[in-house]
Amino acid sequence: MKPLVHVLFPVSLAGGSHRDLIEATKKGPVFVEISRRKCPSCKAFTFKVKCVDCGCETIVEKSCPRCGRALKDDSCPSCKVDAIHYQRQAFNFRELLEDACASLSVSFPKILKGVKGLTNEYKTPEIVEKGVLRANYDLSVYKDGTIRFDATNAPLTHFKPAEVGVTVEKLGQLGYSHDMLGVSLADPTQVCELKIQDVVIPRKAAEYFLQVAGFIDELLVKVYKLPSYYNIKSFDDLVGHLIMGLAPHTCVSILGRIVGFTDLNVCYAHPIWHSAKRRDCDGDEDAVMLALDVLLNFSRSYLPAQIGGIMDAPLLVIPFVNTKEVQRQAHDVDVDGAYSLEFYEKTLEKIEAKQVSSLIDLVSCRLGTEAQFEGFNFTTPVSNINFGNSTSAYKQFRSMIQKMNMQLELGEKIDAVDVKQVALKVLTTHFIRDIAGNLRAFSTQGFRCKSCNKRFRRLPLLGKCRFCGGSLTLTVYRGGIEKYLEAAQGLIDRYDLPKYYAQRIALIKSEITSMFDNNKPKQLSLSDFA
Repeated sequence: MKPLVHVLFPVSLAGGSHRDLIEATKKGPVFVEISRRKCPSCKAFTFKVKCVDCGCETIVEKSCPRCGRALKDDSCPSCKVDAIHYQRQAFNFRELLEDACASLSVSFPKILKGVKGLTNEYKTPEIVEKGVLRANYDLSVYKDGTIRFDATNAPLTHFKPAEVGVTVEKLGQLGYSHDMLGVSLADPTQVCELKIQDVVIPRKAAEYFLQVAGFIDELLVKVYKLPSYYNIKSFDDLVGHLIMGLAPHTCVSILGRIVGFTDLNVCYAHPIWHSAKRRDCDGDEDAVMLALDVLLNFSRSYLPAQIGGIMDAPLLVIPFVNTKEVQRQAHDVDVDGAYSLEFYEKTLEKIEAKQVSSLIDLVSCRLGTEAQFEGFNFTTPVSNINFGNSTSAYKQFRSMIQKMNMQLELGEKIDAVDVKQVALKVLTTHFIRDIAGNLRAFSTQGFRCKSCNKRFRRLPLLGKCRFCGGSLTLTVYRGGIEKYLEAAQGLIDRYDLPKYYAQRIALIKSEITSMFDNNKPKQLSLSDFA
């Protein structure tokens, strides 16, 4: 999450600009909106799922948002409004943190970043102990309670033990007893076929997972009173452990296993595994997580209640990848070891690709058989999978304009590419839509409080925030509308695109000018017409 968050716990404005719970300890009672739960046994109230006194599972208390009375039904009979499952409650953050740190036998962290307010339906927070431990391990939490590492996808079907930094003996324990030719695995330079749910992660990810594993072990021991699980001291100890891969805008994670490491900033995995995440290996970036972190710390209760809140969250897990069930693009992967003479002869005739697909060994030809999982081949060997670019060019360039210019520059060098069509597609599908959308958003925008970050659909009559009295600001600015205007005009001029698009940009410029540069015209006199 940006900015970094250690714990999903509300601190309101008491935490300052960094939402720091340590800063909130220096103040008196702090009021925050948080879940109100009741223990059915000892009748104590708390925000925790389990009662601190007797260990019973607590029950959410409903209340009226207007009169505040406790409710059993879903609406208030007096106020005629829907019940809520949280209340505005006073917290002594010094007491809260002292109790948490005492139970963990650690001192206060230098900084402990929470959130200004919770956005889930019941305003359910994490326990503060998780945040203290994450702060000690310098880890950031996502909106669903998990810790993630993002990496660019890269397809891989074969590897050498020496390339992934794992010994032959260790790979033997993971089921790699023979190389791709069926010869017993004894040399680190032999080529092995990658199993479809094995993953080679970046060393940067491995370093991060060492911290995550330490956090989980300490959480198990000190909070849940269970034995530690990972006990990891080096990269080698990570090999064989399970991870989960998750693509943005999806809610199903795919189980994988760490089988090695790469110096490149990419996540090497079988194209079938990437495809199971609904990816086609074109340079997209996905998240990987330690499996136990997901099972232990994920909760649907943390997810935002607004539209799209469940996206990017592992609501479901696919433990076994079935080649037949992944995207059809993966079924077109070529797994042939060599092309026949007939294939090359057909290429000279320039016939359609689908007419010669039967001459090549594709994954689609193997569906429904054991061969859909293994026995893949390749036509072009490489000296070392780590000798490629260490970082995707897409990540090296900071601005979208830089990325576009490099895309067009590459297109100009490739004879098979009509760079004018590329420019036209960028203009019509990205720039014009973005500019028009932002222009529409400006005219329908709300307002935001600079202090408490509350948002308003319309400007309050007071002219300031109704909750904290802070000053209000816009949520959409002129700069956001015009950011691609110059680039769009540049594309039109550079590639001599049709006048229609030049006229559309001119109309948009005129609309922006009339909206912002609305200076009153000078009063004319009769002498001006003489």
